[in-house]
Amino acid sequence: MIKLAIDFENPGREWWENGGRDLWESITEGFDNNDVAVDESIAKSWLAAAAEIPGWEGGPEFAPHPICLKEVDEDEIV
Repeated sequence: MIKLAIDFENPGREWWENGGRDLWESITEGFDNNDVAVDESIAKSWLAAAAEIPGWEGGPEFAPHPICLKEVDEDEIV
């Protein structure tokens, strides 16, 4: 398992406005989440779809994309 998470350090709005919000809400299933734990294969597939939406690239070096990957903590219940 791995987490997809909103990268709040990425200032871009273009991705969110061009369909990224709908894509994000499709994986969080309507919950108001800042992150979601998924299988790594699902994360890879989701990230490939996210990269097709305008605005995915172009953030600062420390936050290049609106969504990032995070490790799931060992003691975290998912």
